[in-house]
Amino acid sequence: MNGIFRNRADAGKQLAAALTRYAGRTDVVVLALPRGGVPVGYEVARAMRCPLDVLLVRKLGAPHNPELAMGAIASGEAIYLNDSVLRALHVSEQQVLDAIARERVELGRRELAYRGRQPPAAVEGKTVIVVDDGIATGSTMHAALNTLRTRNPKQIVVAVPVCPANSEARFESVADDFVYVMQPDWFMGIGQFYADFTQTGDDEVRTCLHAAQDWQQKDMGAALPEDGAA
Repeated sequence: MNGIFRNRADAGKQLAAALTRYAGRTDVVVLALPRGGVPVGYEVARAMRCPLDVLLVRKLGAPHNPELAMGAIASGEAIYLNDSVLRALHVSEQQVLDAIARERVELGRRELAYRGRQPPAAVEGKTVIVVDDGIATGSTMHAALNTLRTRNPKQIVVAVPVCPANSEARFESVADDFVYVMQPDWFMGIGQFYADFTQTGDDEVRTCLHAAQDWQQKDMGAALPEDGAA
């Protein structure tokens, strides 16, 4: 391991190897954060042969610096705001409300584009592994976990290929386990740890989700008894 993932698929395979304690269980569901977390989550779910779905969340970009997260929103009206960023940039309440309204439109579009009319994966009473391609500020992951808690999972596991040092401390109150592959002391951004960090498109998200549905149906068919079996 040279500190660089080849791409998100490579990161997902390495992350799956760090999650083997959850393999072989029938109560595990993988939820990936679109878009970049989906190819990572796909490899995790494929290795575990468990269901894969998306957990929709949108970063709230700071005014004049949209790459900096001042918070995030997720399906189910969940909102997470990074108070330290809001104070440092003197973000007004109206600017926050405008960002939320703007991102809710995109959240609805992605809900329809990725899942169509299909309901979200059932997670009540299950162990849910929430996957992204990395954590920087943690805003999007916090928003995702806030909405996930309302769906009553038994256990929430945050799983990412890379994150800043001591990231797990920020999730102790909202996650039951925190799994990562790399946690470097120097951290400028997630992309620095990928040789190929090309933006994930909607088509790739749909391809991953459809492929996951195919193997789940095949596995279910293989598990059914043959005609006439006791």
